Amino acid sequence: MKSPRHFFWNSLAAPLLGVLAVSMALAADTADNGAPEVEDGYLRLGFDRLASYKFVAPTYDPAADAKAPPASGEEQIPEGVKHWSGRKAIVTGFMLPVKMDGGLVTEFLLVKDPMMCCYGVVPNMNEWVVVRMVKGGVRPLMDVPVSFYGELKVGAMFENGYMTGIYLLEGEKMGAMK
Repeated sequence: MKSPRHFFWNSLAAPLLGVLAVSMALAADTADNGAPEVEDGYLRLGFDRLASYKFVAPTYDPAADAKAPPASGEEQIPEGVKHWSGRKAIVTGFMLPVKMDGGLVTEFLLVKDPMMCCYGVVPNMNEWVVVRMVKGGVRPLMDVPVSFYGELKVGAMFENGYMTGIYLLEGEKMGAMK
């Protein structure tokens, strides 16, 4: 008969350690904080860069004066990060599907850590990238780090008065899984 410790290790601890090792490898892969590496004309941007500063999302105030511009949070985004807007980029992370069409994911969040969102850890606004595939979709791949190529947009995005993100990648293609 197997011990409770054996059951715990095989069913819970070992898989979690595997996910943690992958997350640490992703962080180490992009740990240099100098200029981003360029690969085939694409900036390689890791979450070590995208989430390297504190960002506090402005609160939605439905009673605010409609004539006054709402606080966007744009002033919190460093100029060096804003400089990446409009450039081709590769971002690696974990897929969290948002919209599907015909069994393919057409819009998703790319998060830095698989433990975000689904397990109760709310990520900071600069710890995810909204990815919208421009031509069709990709097959859903969850719990596996994957790279996506496309044009990066940096700036506050709002829906119904609520901030939904500061990074948008207009996805061109899916790259290799890590």
